Amino acid sequence: MQFERIKSLIFDYGGTLDTAARHWAHVLWEGYEKIGVPVAEADFRSAYVVGERTLAKQPLIEADDNFRILLGKKVAIEMRALTEAGVWTPTEAERTEAAEAVADYCYAYARRTVAHSREVLARLRPHYDMVLVSNFYGNINAILKDFDLPFFSHVVESAVVGVRKPDPAIYRLGVEATGRPASEVLVVGDSYDKDIVPAHAVGCATAWLKGEGWTANEPDDTLADCVITNLDDLLRFLRHD
Repeated sequence: MQFERIKSLIFDYGGTLDTAARHWAHVLWEGYEKIGVPVAEADFRSAYVVGERTLAKQPLIEADDNFRILLGKKVAIEMRALTEAGVWTPTEAERTEAAEAVADYCYAYARRTVAHSREVLARLRPHYDMVLVSNFYGNINAILKDFDLPFFSHVVESAVVGVRKPDPAIYRLGVEATGRPASEVLVVGDSYDKDIVPAHAVGCATAWLKGEGWTANEPDDTLADCVITNLDDLLRFLRHD
């Protein structure tokens, strides 16, 4: 795939810029193990789903919540689900302490990963207009400020625009924000189903950042114009290395 025609880049955020293509469930579980929360991974995964659905349905995240605050709320919901399911019986103080420790661990993980992403974005920004398209909770601008990512001319956030991936409409909005035809836009994302498939559907070129997904199932990657395993690979494909 030749990328000479590319004039704008659209990036996903979660899983792409903050975990280097590790699904957040794996990062959180790593935190649970590190802190020593005595639950099975299968039980954690069930609680993770509860947390995601709760945050998607209830307005618990404030627009100015940074990522550490978001993580604190997310992990607290997960741990409450674990205790309500009866698979863990800590005291309230023990549960609060564990939730704070896991949130701290995951926040530090994200800061390290974003530091590398920031370097790549800084090298790409002189050559391309960049737009962010993200399924998020209404606080993505607070996240970008917290992590010092001032590279995006526009931000298309699901909680704000009222449409979520994998609906291709959210990527159509991203393309409109670039002011260019879809054929001149490259979408970079870690989720094959939520990023690559809908971006391809609206006519964008796609770069799949392939890593540790939610399941071990391997999707048919034929829709991706290129497959990368590190954000640095973009510099090589776009010839800015």
